[in-house]
Amino acid sequence: MAPTVITLSRRLGPVLPAAALPALRAASAVYADASVPAELAAAAQARPLPADVPADAVVLTCEPGGIETPEPPGARLLDAVAVMDRLRSPGGCPWDAEQTHESLLRYLVEETYELYQAIEDGDRADMREELGDVLLQVLFHARVAEEAPEAAFDVDAVADGLVTKLVGRHPHVFGEGERIETATAQEGRWEELKRTEKQRASSVDGVPLGQPAVALAAKLVSRTRKAGLPADLLPDGDGIGPDLFRRIAAAARAGQDPEAELRTTARAFAETVRAAERQAVAEGATPHALDEDAWRRAWPA
Repeated sequence: MAPTVITLSRRLGPVLPAAALPALRAASAVYADASVPAELAAAAQARPLPADVPADAVVLTCEPGGIETPEPPGARLLDAVAVMDRLRSPGGCPWDAEQTHESLLRYLVEETYELYQAIEDGDRADMREELGDVLLQVLFHARVAEEAPEAAFDVDAVADGLVTKLVGRHPHVFGEGERIETATAQEGRWEELKRTEKQRASSVDGVPLGQPAVALAAKLVSRTRKAGLPADLLPDGDGIGPDLFRRIAAAARAGQDPEAELRTTARAFAETVRAAERQAVAEGATPHALDEDAWRRAWPA
């Protein structure tokens, strides 16, 4: 008969699997092998592993093979937080240690658009990688904020705020009595709860003005439409600005995403340009010195 082996999780600390409790109660002694961190062994009141282990003893290890300590979904996020903490701590990475919220802004925008493109392309491998890069930005900003001399917060406060928001804005899921049957009804209820929560004075309060102009115009149209603004009060007048706004408004009010539609057209145009340049090279021309006639000859039919 061999001793009972219990595999601990390095991420979860002194957490034991429920399946191991009977063995622990009946054990003549509890030992920890060299894979168990000292603080974890001390918390479990485990002795160092001897050469000859009694059959009725329990051995704690962090190596696979024993009664496993189950880890909940998201446990690997603890590793990501620990890595970020190591990078920002003394002896970590000098570049990471120097970053501020402001210096990280361009990376936040870049990574977000790289994820956007991966989703557009339907590239699952890229999507997984870019989601990780966006997650890095969240962890980075939370770690920087933790060091602030005033109004500091950490990644747990960020997660707590998110959980509170999601639960509060889904009373039909987490509460009792309220029922919402459709996505459209939920969207309207979300906006109602958000207005109450944030005490917004205007229907356009909270719209981020730094987003791309097409997306900004579409969002403003969406918000004001929900507030009952008639279409004839949208921007009017001569000039490209009012004209573009009217076109974006028409698309948004028809249920389309003008930002996505314009991006699709722009990306298709870029690929057509590349195809024409490849054709010009195949015909012996220099792609950087094409005149209008050469462009037309090479342009895909």
